[in-house]
Amino acid sequence: MLDLKTLLLLEVCTTALQAFAWLLVWRSWRYLYELKLIAAGFSAIALGLFLLMLRGPDPHPLHLFVDNMTIKLGLVLLADGMARFLGHPGCLRVGLVILAVHTALWCLAMALAPHDLSLRIHASTAFTLAMMGMMIRILYVDRGQPAFLRWITIALLAEYIGASLLQSALAFWSPHLVASAPIVSNINSWYFFQGHLFMVGLFICMLFMVGMRLSIDLRDRNAALAEEVTERRRLESELSASLDEEKAAREEQRQFMHMVSHEFRTPLAAIRYATEMLGVMIQKPPDAVAKRLTGIDASVSRMTQLIDRFLSTEQQVGSTLKVEKLNPLQLTREIQQYFGHIGQNQRLQMRPLVDVPDYWGDVEMLRTVIVNLIDNALKYSRSDRPVEVAFSRRNNLLVVEVADRGIGIPDGELSHVGRRFFRASNTRRTAGSGLGLYTCRKLIGYHRGALDLRPRRGGGTIATIRLPIPGLEPKTPENETAVGETERA
Repeated sequence: MLDLKTLLLLEVCTTALQAFAWLLVWRSWRYLYELKLIAAGFSAIALGLFLLMLRGPDPHPLHLFVDNMTIKLGLVLLADGMARFLGHPGCLRVGLVILAVHTALWCLAMALAPHDLSLRIHASTAFTLAMMGMMIRILYVDRGQPAFLRWITIALLAEYIGASLLQSALAFWSPHLVASAPIVSNINSWYFFQGHLFMVGLFICMLFMVGMRLSIDLRDRNAALAEEVTERRRLESELSASLDEEKAAREEQRQFMHMVSHEFRTPLAAIRYATEMLGVMIQKPPDAVAKRLTGIDASVSRMTQLIDRFLSTEQQVGSTLKVEKLNPLQLTREIQQYFGHIGQNQRLQMRPLVDVPDYWGDVEMLRTVIVNLIDNALKYSRSDRPVEVAFSRRNNLLVVEVADRGIGIPDGELSHVGRRFFRASNTRRTAGSGLGLYTCRKLIGYHRGALDLRPRRGGGTIATIRLPIPGLEPKTPENETAVGETERA
């Protein structure tokens, strides 16, 4: 005959080690959160068996209740953890209802016949049958685990049900064996021994289930990784094709620029030839006519230089810059003369720079930028509104401001103005291409400068050009921001 105390001690140690093993497995694979419930179930069973082992010859009813209910709670947690691990809905709520019914029946048996173990054994058998039957049903309908593993686990559960039914049958057929004997006696050693074998077998089966789950997850991850690699290769192929298309588009753009360059040069050459012929035919032209012919020739020269610089994409930016010392007074006179030829000089309010800095840059580019800004200011404001142009020096910057009282820029569109082909929503009725400000930012960027647009109080827009003076680049946050915006443009 087996010594029951020794058997219980062995079962307590084994179940506690199994609970600890499940905790280690969960710590290694955190996404298998169901293993926490399984570990909790084994822990509760180990605790209940430990309390059972500590019983004395005449235990208190509360002691009987606590250790039995702790073991039953462990079975409920074990069943819920297995169901969730296999991907089925949790059965914790159903298990707690069954446990509550069992508790009521068990307490009723304790109240009616405290010295008769038969009623309590029958209640425990009913609870075991319900919980193990629920676990067998979960394993039967599951298709995620191999069939042989599921059937082995079902056989283990069925064996435990059979042992419980046998114990209940013995209590029914031989009531004298349990009429006054404590359940923790050597006569019940066979039941606890088979329970120990059941727990070991269940632990091994569930350990194999976890291994199969990890193997399936690894296979799925490898398949997902293979799909991701395939998708990335497809995207790389599409990206390569897109880059080839972009190169082809750039080549077409380059050819288009060459064609546009040629088409622009032809009418400009005709205009220059006509101007020269007029100069030859008119022996002594009046001063007004001579000024206009000179202005036409200067405009044609400026347009030809711009075409040579910016429509020819074969040249580098550095080679297109014609650096010379800037004379703001002379630049102011040339701008006034240019707009005087088109009858707009009376609207300009020029404020030349008094303290002339030693600034070096491409004067033709800067003249083009200022003329473009003034032309926009004149075009988008009423004919009776003046345009103010001011040169100044601030924080070692050469600053040019062009202010108007025109239609302004709508709120929310200020950050978009200056992009290629973008035009504000309030400029639809005025002819334009959306390239003027973009070209200005590009030209100023060659000088490491910046062009800012801001609304003017009372209506209109203020365009501010900031050009760092070589050798005296400011270190103020304002200028650093301006240079950074130019580089981003």
